[in-house]
Amino acid sequence: MLTFYSRILVAYDGSDLSKKALEMAMALAKQDEKIELSVVTVTNPPVATSIGTYGIYNQELINEIRESVEKILQEVKEKLKELPNKTKTVVLEGNPGRLIVDHANQISCDLIVMGSRGLSGLKELFLGSTSHYVVQRANCPVFIVK
Repeated sequence: MLTFYSRILVAYDGSDLSKKALEMAMALAKQDEKIELSVVTVTNPPVATSIGTYGIYNQELINEIRESVEKILQEVKEKLKELPNKTKTVVLEGNPGRLIVDHANQISCDLIVMGSRGLSGLKELFLGSTSHYVVQRANCPVFIVK
């Protein structure tokens, strides 16, 4: 079958819209077994900035975030088993928008699929939208799911 895409990246954070984005990307991938699907989850954990209980609290929080991400990725891996396509999951730490764009470039993806909003909700109103950042800076088409 003739398809436009060979490598699709899905930005996934466990939110309802990222779940829809994953479903959409999987539907696209089902068109051709040769399409590779990469699911990227980006965490942006707080950095311990002082010594004492605050630093310990931050390390505990970081560990909780990592455990949460592992749970999310386990769900994704189960879902991806439905596909005959080559798939992979990736966890990155840092600025979500920048890392999604960088990873898309590194793997030479030709489509990014992501939700219009993630788990951050109100944070996007004050700090800027990850999806907006990706749309502005990606070197490939970005499919925004609402």
